[in-house]
Amino acid sequence: MNDFILPATRYALSGDCSIAYQVMGEAPIDLVMVPGVVSHVEFFHETPGYTAFLRRLSEFARVITFDKRGQGLSDRVSAPSLEERMDDVRAVMDAVGSKRAAVMGFSEGSPMSALFAATYPERVEKLLLFGGLRYRRWPPILKRKRPNVSRAGAPARSSNRHGRA
Repeated sequence: MNDFILPATRYALSGDCSIAYQVMGEAPIDLVMVPGVVSHVEFFHETPGYTAFLRRLSEFARVITFDKRGQGLSDRVSAPSLEERMDDVRAVMDAVGSKRAAVMGFSEGSPMSALFAATYPERVEKLLLFGGLRYRRWPPILKRKRPNVSRAGAPARSSNRHGRA
């Protein structure tokens, strides 16, 4: 029989927006998990393996999860900026008393995590990015400086219309 009780959902105030968060574990290392495109701190525990993953992490870290503004149990807002969403990480860390943490961004949460680390370097022990996004189209300023490489990373070769170099 499993006696595990899910962590309580609490709320941090970021500006005038309430951000839902949960904390698992009591280890000396704080690990803030910045979600990707979708977040829901309570419903995610219904996903197979999610709670077990957090429980394992909580054996050596205090794991802090949260819902981005406009998602899950956080307040609904329309089109928040990256800077507003990034500041939600700070608000949650302040609410749990975390001075410094490892910040792990998943997917769309990676740019948010990177911006947080650049804005508050004194609050970030480590930065982990998992499945972060990349440019599909290079901005004009970078096109001039972009190396001529193939998708596999090898130097691109010129070829004639028959496919021969």
